Amino acid sequence: MNAFVPFAAIVASSLFILALMWMSHPTTARRGVRAGEIGMLVAIVGALVQHDVVDYNLILIAMVAGAAVGIPMALLMPMTAIPQRTAISHAFGALAVGLIGAAEYYKHAHAEYAGGFIMWALMFEMLLGFLTCTASVIAFAKLQEIMGSRPVSFVGQRVLNGGVALATVVIGAMLAIDPTQTWLFPAFVALALLFGVLLVIPIGGADMPTVIALLNSYAGLAASAMGFALGNKLLIVAGALDGASGFILAVIMCKAMNRSFANVMFGGFGKVVAGAAGGKDDRVVRSASAEEAAMQLENASSVVIIPGYGMAVAQAQHKVSELYQALTKKGVDVKFAIHPVAGRMPGHMNVLLAEANVPYEQLVELDDINPELPQADVALIIGANDTINPSARDDPQSAIAGMPIIEADRAKSVFVIKRSMNAGFAGIDNPIYYNSNTQMLFGDAKDMVGSIAKELAGGGSGLH
Repeated sequence: MNAFVPFAAIVASSLFILALMWMSHPTTARRGVRAGEIGMLVAIVGALVQHDVVDYNLILIAMVAGAAVGIPMALLMPMTAIPQRTAISHAFGALAVGLIGAAEYYKHAHAEYAGGFIMWALMFEMLLGFLTCTASVIAFAKLQEIMGSRPVSFVGQRVLNGGVALATVVIGAMLAIDPTQTWLFPAFVALALLFGVLLVIPIGGADMPTVIALLNSYAGLAASAMGFALGNKLLIVAGALDGASGFILAVIMCKAMNRSFANVMFGGFGKVVAGAAGGKDDRVVRSASAEEAAMQLENASSVVIIPGYGMAVAQAQHKVSELYQALTKKGVDVKFAIHPVAGRMPGHMNVLLAEANVPYEQLVELDDINPELPQADVALIIGANDTINPSARDDPQSAIAGMPIIEADRAKSVFVIKRSMNAGFAGIDNPIYYNSNTQMLFGDAKDMVGSIAKELAGGGSGLH
């Protein structure tokens, strides 16, 4: 049986690596998910058969409790809530890492471990674990709108953050050097938890995709450090994979938003600025009906659909798929422009459209679609705000200046499906709503897209 444990670790590690590789492309993504699931099952079995396990009763209780929570989450949670689920999963995982680290600390709180590698690894692991836990809870609360998505800022915030971070690191180093100072340990845990809160509250909703990726990286690094502390090679590999992939994804997200890690952590992106939402009263807003939109779409040769978080909130992806099919049947060339940070997590729009069976080949990334937009007859924006805001391109003083956008305003005609004229997560006004080639379709995205698709399917305009 002892030979099975290292074998299981090798198999599970290999499957995790293959899972990441396969999930990097849509055609093999399902295979990647299956590989990851099998790899985790092998890892769990390998952990359970180790000779260190002396009592399975508590383990069985924990597994049943976890399954009782996890299965309903997987089956009942709507796709629109996946960002929140991801955030709360990070919180649970990071808390588990932190608690295991705490148990190991008290187990090794003796003079012979002073200054040793195990103690340093435990301090690093618990620092990342506990701060990731509370940071993920705050991210969940913002995504679930339990608390406001706007940044929380106050005078001296960066000084306080830096002071808490420094105090946490200093106390952690003191505990690593002399682990017998157990009276310091509660302060270390409390400061790490507090730092996680302080880390995320100044971050606005527009930066949440990057924050989720970064927290994923922190959780992975914490697990890897725990692997070093426990001498568990599988944890080291799995945690390193998680940490590296999360970090790379966060870098990609920051590049897509033209932001640095420092800005994401401390920039307070998402604040309402002067002259933000609401706009100027003398600007003209042109509105249209579903019938008028259907007529123009039917007579178009090329249409670019640009989905955003509004589509996710309205759960309109299936109606969007119906609209795509109706237009395609009439010979219209339809493409979907996907911004890397559209929605509330990386790949949010891709997942929703895949669920609605929209062909992946029709999904075009930002850099590839922008050169085509000036030739597009119609750009149909469904619930997107900041990702199509021309202020990022044209206004150096804008809060999102320099952020790459989908240049929908360059299309010959633009339709925007939106409930109201309210701003997006960045809290700033969008000039595209007032352009002469833009018409607003006010209403629920699901209902509006459904009405347009019905008009097209029924030949309501009948002019193509």
